[in-house]
Amino acid sequence: MLSNLRQSLCLKLHPVAVWKGNALPPEVVETGSTGGCLIPALEKAAKGTPTVFSQETVGCPGGRQGLGLTRQAMEGMDRFLSTGTETRPGMGYKKDPAMAACYLKTLSASQPARYVAFYPLDQLPEGLTPTAVIFLVNAHQLSALATLANYDQADGRGVELRFGAGCAQAVLYSLCHAEAGEDVCTIGLTDPSARIHLEQGELLSFSVPYRRCLTMEAQAAESFLVKGVWRQIQKELCSSPAAPLL
Repeated sequence: MLSNLRQSLCLKLHPVAVWKGNALPPEVVETGSTGGCLIPALEKAAKGTPTVFSQETVGCPGGRQGLGLTRQAMEGMDRFLSTGTETRPGMGYKKDPAMAACYLKTLSASQPARYVAFYPLDQLPEGLTPTAVIFLVNAHQLSALATLANYDQADGRGVELRFGAGCAQAVLYSLCHAEAGEDVCTIGLTDPSARIHLEQGELLSFSVPYRRCLTMEAQAAESFLVKGVWRQIQKELCSSPAAPLL
């Protein structure tokens, strides 16, 4: 699956399928218990280890919303994102609580589900269709995906980069676009609080609604990815000493 993109991008990490549902897939054990950041689980899935989350196993309220498990309000988040309180330091990501509150009101909301899973795309159980696909990529690979996402878009607006928590950038925004039938891709993992959890610190995420991902795969072989400029970059990517995981 996605053989054209894998070959063209010299992917060394698995594309990660994001699946949502209200019943566990057959023979799947719920393994996503966490009270912390979800980004390590995303990186592990890209290295070949799937994880299934539920509303009960994700302890972080922001993580539950970032995965599209709930739409619950996050009390005190306006101060946490900004100036903090006397007992809890703020992150300084927004200038003041009022500005943070305005942002939180605009935060996209995905249709809640009982379970959300990260699967290496080739390990997705038969019969399941992902909602989105997340690529963890370096700068060269990101440039290719961002360019291909605009290959058949007249207005050049096929890619966005929005402020948000790492899980919102990598997961939530793409789920919302997919559920709305929008072919918008999202660059993510620019959140410093998420980046400190990455083992491979050079990575960024590029998240794609699954339908759009299939279109990009089909168009890869007729695009710039088979031409001279990209071939020069591809030669550098494919000569990397790190062994591909795919």
